[in-house]
Amino acid sequence: MAKALIVYGSTTGNTETAASYVGAALQKKGWRTVVKNVADVAAPGLAEGFDLVLLGCSTWGDEDIELQDDFVPLFENLDQAGLAGRKVAVFGCGDSSYPHFCGAVDAISEKAETIGAELVGGALKIDGDPEREEVMAWAAEVAGNV
Repeated sequence: MAKALIVYGSTTGNTETAASYVGAALQKKGWRTVVKNVADVAAPGLAEGFDLVLLGCSTWGDEDIELQDDFVPLFENLDQAGLAGRKVAVFGCGDSSYPHFCGAVDAISEKAETIGAELVGGALKIDGDPEREEVMAWAAEVAGNV
């Protein structure tokens, strides 16, 4: 059975909710899932033992792209997570009224690809509250690309 790791950083709870929807969708497709708050993980060897890693982060900031506070240490040490050659998908929540709508999703995707991860399914950018059906459909698509 395929195994997926879902790591999320959430301040308002939206990205945490999206992560739970992702986990539910993957379980429905027969995946074993582990869902973790980014505050509870360390980068070294994070991806070991997983067929798929999904990273979820909200975006803040008017002037610059700001990742959710707890996600910053993982982002800074992402090269130690073991993502090279691994399937990775990125999702996040934001507010389209800000100039860098879901910029964290783009920043994480770019960094993961730079260190050799294979991005699958395209990134999911959620405007405001996550809609269960939208998130679950995206996660099912991601699972189908692994």
